[in-house]
Amino acid sequence: MRVERLQLRDFRCYETASLGLGPGLTVIHGPNGAGKTNLLEALYFACTGRSCRTTNEREMVRFGARATRVVLDGRDDDFPHQLSVGFAPGEAKRMTADGAPLQRLLDAPHRPLVCVFLPDRLELVKGAPGLRRAHLDQVVAGLWPARAATRRAYAQALAQRNALISRVRSGACAREAVAAWDLELATHGIALRDDRASATRSVAERFELHAGALGLTGSATIAYRPRTQAASPRELAAELGERLSQDLERGFTGHGPHRDDLVFRNEGHELRAYGSQGQQRLALLSLLLAERDALAAERERPPLVLLDDVMSELDHDRRERLARELRRGGQAIVTTTDLDHVPGARDDDVARVEVARGAVLGDVVAA
Repeated sequence: MRVERLQLRDFRCYETASLGLGPGLTVIHGPNGAGKTNLLEALYFACTGRSCRTTNEREMVRFGARATRVVLDGRDDDFPHQLSVGFAPGEAKRMTADGAPLQRLLDAPHRPLVCVFLPDRLELVKGAPGLRRAHLDQVVAGLWPARAATRRAYAQALAQRNALISRVRSGACAREAVAAWDLELATHGIALRDDRASATRSVAERFELHAGALGLTGSATIAYRPRTQAASPRELAAELGERLSQDLERGFTGHGPHRDDLVFRNEGHELRAYGSQGQQRLALLSLLLAERDALAAERERPPLVLLDDVMSELDHDRRERLARELRRGGQAIVTTTDLDHVPGARDDDVARVEVARGAVLGDVVAA
């Protein structure tokens, strides 16, 4: 679905706002603190039903308001569609697709796929492995929606095994009881590991190409680093059994796909430890662009790309390269304090939205 309009009420600093988006590149511009990032968050919230900035969703509700609501209007093959999300703290979200209620927006057939860059998402490159695992699982779900259930099944089996370990440690049951969950955990674990490996293969070559195009000097690669090399669920179950004494000492399961990682390298060196912030930023951008291409190829529709304040930290040459890539296909939304930071932003085919503190001053301008 191509997004055409976003409407929001009592979202962050906005009491009400409505803005149109162009079919290609849209530039949202305004001074610092104007609410540009809030609009990107509202777009992400309308597409996914969750925030891309916080786990405390109360923060999205405007001060003094009781609830927030975002509405996304779009079009798919000339048919109009609408997604909406309403949220009041302490209550379940109210999500609809074309007026029909949903438990999850991920189940909406015409929901736009979405990739997002925020400055604090550099933690995806330089932060803890758990962030990269969670992101990789989102890529798996985007590429193959039905496989998202594997991650949930693995998490449930892991929780059951850890609960049994706690009971054994307290003397409430015998250690032999843990073995009953080893094969269950291993079955889901092998499937999860293989899904992550497939997703990484779909992105890896594209990542290297984008990294070169954006000027990340040297050979840039990403690689999936699984904790286990087991060839089958029974092999992984055997590995879990061999480590049971260690698990009982520490109080949790220490082996399996919940300890995997995604590794970014440049010239053979891990960017997490040895990369500059500029290199890490380019690696993150390359990853998102590679995921966009992989999703477009697998799902036959490019995702909506949201980029917050990405141009200010790039030199002119890299801005030019990124702008060309964003205009190559699909929708992209970029925020900036200065239109001149986005090459081609004043062209007739680029949409522009001006914002001030809590207000959209000018709607879309595009040929």
